[in-house]
Amino acid sequence: MPESRTPPDRSAAAVPLVQVERVSRHYRLPRESVLKPAPTVRALHDVSLTLHAGTSLGIVGESGSGKSTLARLVMALERPDAGRVRFAGQDLAALDAAALRRARASFQMVFQDPYGSLDPRRTVGQTVAEPLAMLHGTARDEQRARAAEALDAVGLRASDLDKYPHEFSGGQRQRIAIARALITRPQLIVADEPVSALDVSVQAQVLNLMQDLQDRYGVTYLFISHDLAVVDLVCDEVLVLQHGVVVERGATREVFTRPQHEYTRTLLAAAEPA
Repeated sequence: MPESRTPPDRSAAAVPLVQVERVSRHYRLPRESVLKPAPTVRALHDVSLTLHAGTSLGIVGESGSGKSTLARLVMALERPDAGRVRFAGQDLAALDAAALRRARASFQMVFQDPYGSLDPRRTVGQTVAEPLAMLHGTARDEQRARAAEALDAVGLRASDLDKYPHEFSGGQRQRIAIARALITRPQLIVADEPVSALDVSVQAQVLNLMQDLQDRYGVTYLFISHDLAVVDLVCDEVLVLQHGVVVERGATREVFTRPQHEYTRTLLAAAEPA
């Protein structure tokens, strides 16, 4: 496994790549009665964070803490009910459809399940090139060449382009998913539990790969995970969510060795081996 991350030095004047400014998100639940209004659940409340280029921020918390909701807001898959999300200074909610589509080339996502995130009917080449295919002006020959380049970056071969997902192991499928995220040469990758569905030995390989890609391409990670050990290994900083509220944030080593909030201490105690 890789060693724990040390936060890199950065200028205080640097503009953050991602700024989440006091965002809140609520969801309406099905009506329990026609005589009563539909209840709502608070997924996030007044959440703020900044993420600088070339760094990794881990988001941790129990199931239902709002981690994946935050990821969807950063990816502009949903809009916040209050507050704003800025990417490279742009308010994503203020962009029209065409401008948002162009902006999406700069931020991509890797999902938890390498089995469910790949279409079994499409070749690896089609899958990896899909983000490019959605951008106007990218010829098919260029799409294929870039897909081969992305596969090589994650340790696979150009000859794998014409194969199908069922021909690969779980770890290889997650490499394919990472290649798909890399193909637009994004500044940010949002990784939502990217290794939780993999065997422990394969987790180490994928985590090493992600760190190598960060060193090689300077990619920034927003890393969603329930596994505190994984966050400790790959993230410079960590943000702790409880019931949609930020309860602690800081350098990963600092937070994990000297937690200030009782909830963080509870998470760390639960993660300790029996």
